[in-house]
Amino acid sequence: MAASGAGDSLDAKSGKAPVAQRIDPTREKLTPAQLQFMRQVQLAQWQKTLPQRRTRNIVTGLGIGALVLAIYGYTFYSVSQERFLDELEDEAKAARARAMERASGP
Repeated sequence: MAASGAGDSLDAKSGKAPVAQRIDPTREKLTPAQLQFMRQVQLAQWQKTLPQRRTRNIVTGLGIGALVLAIYGYTFYSVSQERFLDELEDEAKAARARAMERASGP
């Protein structure tokens, strides 16, 4: 199932190195040695990308954590603002009541 010229270092037409073909081990009969080699290559590729993936995971986790803390902080801030507005409303009601007493008093 190898492409023509798979052993060549460069493809004659495009001047590029040959690309490995994707195979499905469940459809094609592979020897145990070939399967072991595939596992070794997959493990090597996984270990090669592990530091980059770990860094991305840490950055993503910190970003999500910062977002959660921001939402949490904003919630507390807005609740404290509501209390402040309630106090202003109570003061406004008291001022209106005093104004009504003054207006109807004399």
